[in-house]
Amino acid sequence: MKDDDENQPRRPRAPLEIGQPLDLLSVAEIDERIAALRAEIARLEAARAAKCAAGAAAEAFFKK
Repeated sequence: MKDDDENQPRRPRAPLEIGQPLDLLSVAEIDERIAALRAEIARLEAARAAKCAAGAAAEAFFKK
């Protein structure tokens, strides 16, 4: 019954770890990990772009 599943505590999620064995994960858990990793990649790309822009601005300022 779905109601019984909703009342059961969810098992705690293990932190994402690169190289972790995947054979015990369900398809839904793999999908969640993929989504989390894609979000982290987007966050890293945004941080990298911001640092590059700041570096370029500083370089342009000090070349004057």
